[in-house]
Amino acid sequence: MDLTRLRLRLYFGEDFMFGPGKADLLEAIAAEGSISAAGRKMKMSYKRAWMLVEAMNAAFRDPLIDSTRGGPQGGGARLTEAGAQVLAHYRALEAVVSDAGAAQIDGLTTLLKD
Repeated sequence: MDLTRLRLRLYFGEDFMFGPGKADLLEAIAAEGSISAAGRKMKMSYKRAWMLVEAMNAAFRDPLIDSTRGGPQGGGARLTEAGAQVLAHYRALEAVVSDAGAAQIDGLTTLLKD
């Protein structure tokens, strides 16, 4: 079983970075329909999940996540169109980098100790 993997993190200046954790959180919010449920799914505190959502919403021109407060009907969260686009671009970039770097990753792997 090959456990080699590539993790891509993008730095936008010194104030914001976007990587696998934020992308996974976006996917979990889309799947769960809730920031708290997404955080639980990722074994992340509610506060940490909200902090990441706020950072992402502040960094991009349009918010990535739209949320409603709880109450009698319950709250919820969903990806906006911008959120879906950011996630799609990031996942596509991961695939491009992985494919383009496959030979170099294999080369590094062959140099590892058993």
